[in-house]
Amino acid sequence: MRQLISRSRAAISQLIYKRIILAVTILFCVGVGVAMANMSRLSSTLIESQALQNATLYAQAIKEARTLYSSDVVNPLNTAKTINFTHDYKPIKVTVPVPATFLVELGKQISQKNSELSVRLYSNYPFPWREKEGGAQDDFEREAIKYLMQNPTQKFFRSEEFRGKPAFRYAEADPLTASCVNCHNTHPYSPKKDWKVGDVRGILEITQPLDTITQKTRDGLKNLFFLLAGLSVLGISGLSLAISRLRQNAKQLEQRVRERTAQLQETNVELIKEQEKCDRLLLNILPESIAAKLKNGQSSIADGFAEVTILFADIVGFTVLSSQISPEELLEFLNEIFSAFDGLTEKYGLEKIKTIGDAYMVVGGLPNPSTNHAESIAEMALDMQEELAKFNAKYHAGINIRIGINTGPAIAGVIGTKKFIYDLWGDAVNTAARMESHGVAGAIQVTQSTYDILRNKYLFEDRGIIKIKGKGDMNTYLLKGRLVSAVAV
Repeated sequence: MRQLISRSRAAISQLIYKRIILAVTILFCVGVGVAMANMSRLSSTLIESQALQNATLYAQAIKEARTLYSSDVVNPLNTAKTINFTHDYKPIKVTVPVPATFLVELGKQISQKNSELSVRLYSNYPFPWREKEGGAQDDFEREAIKYLMQNPTQKFFRSEEFRGKPAFRYAEADPLTASCVNCHNTHPYSPKKDWKVGDVRGILEITQPLDTITQKTRDGLKNLFFLLAGLSVLGISGLSLAISRLRQNAKQLEQRVRERTAQLQETNVELIKEQEKCDRLLLNILPESIAAKLKNGQSSIADGFAEVTILFADIVGFTVLSSQISPEELLEFLNEIFSAFDGLTEKYGLEKIKTIGDAYMVVGGLPNPSTNHAESIAEMALDMQEELAKFNAKYHAGINIRIGINTGPAIAGVIGTKKFIYDLWGDAVNTAARMESHGVAGAIQVTQSTYDILRNKYLFEDRGIIKIKGKGDMNTYLLKGRLVSAVAV
């Protein structure tokens, strides 16, 4: 059964380990995917931002070139009246192009030098000789004119297909300057005669392809992807190794815990055995209820009992016997007799108090009060005589026993902290001892109080008045046996 449980735990642990690795792998993949998606969006933003910056710089450079050409070339030469300025500019003729023609020709030159770049100047009011190519050619240019006519300070741009390729198209307004207003309003072929400074006379558009920028970005993302994939593999591998190591450590720890638990269980078993030994030893010294009180922390225990019956017994002739046999034999004999008496105390539910030399003391009615304590003590006294008779027959000995019994109130308890015993105090105890010491060998002497309780159940012989040391004259009785009609205890 334990092997089956162990195998089940191992299988569950292996399944959890695989699930963790799978979950971590999925999380890594999702993380890489999210990172790539964010980087893709970021790259698109960067591409558009870079294209916008490039187009703005181109437009600014072209406009600055036109302004410079108009102010530093055309105006001084036009004042001299010696140079022919015309839109019909031909490099082979001795002519100078007007600024608009210069800008158009500059755009053509740039487009020719860089086939991927397109520079155009168009307007809603082209001069007659530019009507074919000077107006808007597609939707972007028409939308650009409409938007920039209303918002001349803004920029108009977007990414779209241009000539079959993805491109970034940028347009900005070309406002009329003060130096050009008079020319535009007085020129005989001008399509508009009410120009003012700041009016949008045209749109400057710069179109640049996105293939190169996009390809570079994709190459960068590809390299980054492989880098992230490699890092992910390394991360997953490292995490797998870490989890594997943790599992190994967990197994080792679990094994140590099992070993430690087994050791603790063995220790607990030993402690329980030792505790049981201690309890048995304590119960051999004290009543069970008194032992429980001591174990619960009570240091001094004393209880008063209204009525108990005390028995004292002394072996007569034992002193003579001790001089005839060895100490070992003497101890063996005494142990056999008292062990028989101990069996009687258990049989009748009595409490052995102590032995002093060859004397034996027992009491009935405590620590748990009872109503038949006198009867139990009487039965034990008669049985003690029988046990001693068996002993004499077995060893051919001639020893006898003298027993004294008294009934009355007593105090019982435990005092002291070392070598403590459960003991009795009170006048009833002293009187019982006097019944034994003033008794007759082979007889059981009882007081009047005990006789009054037992006289209808047992046979007694009235001994009469005798003088008792410390008590004076007392009427005592000798317990002879049981009445036939008496109820057994």
